[in-house]
Amino acid sequence: MSIGKKTRIIAIVNQKGGVGKTTTAVNLATGLAASQVRTLVIDLDPQGNASTGLGIDRAHRATTSYQVLLKQASLAAAIQTTLVPMLDVIPASVDLSGAEIELVDDGKREHRLRDVLALAALDYEFVFIDCPPSLGLLTVNALVAADAVLVPLQCEFYALEGLSHLIRTIERVKRNLNPRLEIQGVVLTMFDGRNNLSGQVAADVRGHFGDKVYETMIPRNVRVSEAPSFGKPVMLYDFQSAGAQAYAHLAGEVLRREGRRVA
Repeated sequence: MSIGKKTRIIAIVNQKGGVGKTTTAVNLATGLAASQVRTLVIDLDPQGNASTGLGIDRAHRATTSYQVLLKQASLAAAIQTTLVPMLDVIPASVDLSGAEIELVDDGKREHRLRDVLALAALDYEFVFIDCPPSLGLLTVNALVAADAVLVPLQCEFYALEGLSHLIRTIERVKRNLNPRLEIQGVVLTMFDGRNNLSGQVAADVRGHFGDKVYETMIPRNVRVSEAPSFGKPVMLYDFQSAGAQAYAHLAGEVLRREGRRVA
């Protein structure tokens, strides 16, 4: 299938850093690919951590999402395979940080990524866009291009702080730029079952978002933190770890929610 009606494009967004956004993009995509679902990750964060986590060395990022947004290269030209069968990535580089300035005079700057995806003929069932920890032009491009938003939310005291701003941004984009946009789900990350606060935060988030919150919670797990330094998703680094198992369960839950068959 090509990017279009049958491809589900999901932006992974939270303007707060350190909430497990990139970790979720990398490992959820890996979980789907392990279920024989062709998946693409678009790294739209100038830090390029999703690219690193999928094993793409910085020296091997000649064509990136920066060139794609600036229309200097096609989407197909930027795609790289990963260690994971069925999973590809469009890497990012620090050049992406200048895109907002370079596009400032473009009257359709918010539509750049959507227009590129609309023209592409690529064979993926899911496309995940890993966004930077901000609500600037790069994230708005992702929201305009996406069908839905997945929000990773850390199980800590300030979890809900700033979330209302994100929700308002999503609603504004939906109203003015992308009427099909919806909140696909909320993923609770860095859950510590030994900590009463984690349980209370999880309960508060479920009370606020209801069934939008996934049942699977991603635990605090040292293997999840170690895996990127080896250029691997945690499911390749240590499949038996609690973090890897959680992302495998999350992938199954995503497929069920999306009405896909779990392979």
